[in-house]
Amino acid sequence: MLARLRAGFAARWEKLLDRAEKRLPALTRRRQPEPLPIALHSRRVYVVPNRFGLFFGITLVGMLLGALNFNNNGALLLTFLVAGAAQLSLHRTVANLRGLKLDSLQAAPVHAGETLLVALNFGVSRPAARPRIRVVRADEGLIADLGPEGGTIALHMASTKRGWQPVGRLTVSTEYPFGLFHAWSVLNPDHPVLVYPHPEPVAPPLPRASADERGPQLRHDGEDWYGLRSYRVGDPPRLIAWKATAKQDRLLVKEFAEPRAAEVTLAWSELGALDYEARISRLTRWVLDASAQNLAFKLVLPETTLGPARGATHATRCLRELATLP
Repeated sequence: MLARLRAGFAARWEKLLDRAEKRLPALTRRRQPEPLPIALHSRRVYVVPNRFGLFFGITLVGMLLGALNFNNNGALLLTFLVAGAAQLSLHRTVANLRGLKLDSLQAAPVHAGETLLVALNFGVSRPAARPRIRVVRADEGLIADLGPEGGTIALHMASTKRGWQPVGRLTVSTEYPFGLFHAWSVLNPDHPVLVYPHPEPVAPPLPRASADERGPQLRHDGEDWYGLRSYRVGDPPRLIAWKATAKQDRLLVKEFAEPRAAEVTLAWSELGALDYEARISRLTRWVLDASAQNLAFKLVLPETTLGPARGATHATRCLRELATLP
């Protein structure tokens, strides 16, 4: 019951913040999805003292009151020097984010339920090292030092369902150099990442090809005897059939063959007993199995047909098509 109330409150709070963002975006600091690249300028960077900065400020006030009470010029000089250094660190903290630019992001597709590794590629408007940059998404954060030309920060992200998944809001922050101030900015890149369907854990074997799909044998090196043929330049001497050649006026070469693997058809219409997502899950498993066995296969979906073909490229096209089904 308590969990349900919390979830309802969180949903209402999100709707309230979304409404406020449309009217007062600078106040809410929540960003609608934006196309890449996203550059951070002065009006997008916010800064406040952190806990240590507040304690440091209270200490400075105490030092100032003590110096004034005892009329100690040396203590006053020290207080103002430390306060000046703190003031300069405020500008340096903001400058550590200002000019930063999220140029692009990439993530290798994974299956639903697995963890995505999202690589965020940052650039800079002018060459300068950006130490201690922290990127936070949800509850996960990572601190990295960016070089004068920028760099890459990789974050883990849970994948919940197939299809295009938005990266969501990212908070980029820093407390460099003295840890007195916390500067941050919110990024919401409009660049979703692809998640493949979850394969069925235990699926039936691959469908068998019909007899007319098997085709003739392929002539290549194998273990089964196929016959003799005329010598071609490049044939290894060990394959020359010397006895048969002695009976004729031309060189003959032994040839071996292996049966061609049947082309497998993975058809959506053949899975009528399963519901919509279960069909996608089974076809995903079959695509992975056929690719692992290096079989030529054809994927027949309601509005498209892929193949027949074999190899990792064909399997990737099929998984992408399954992931983006309505």
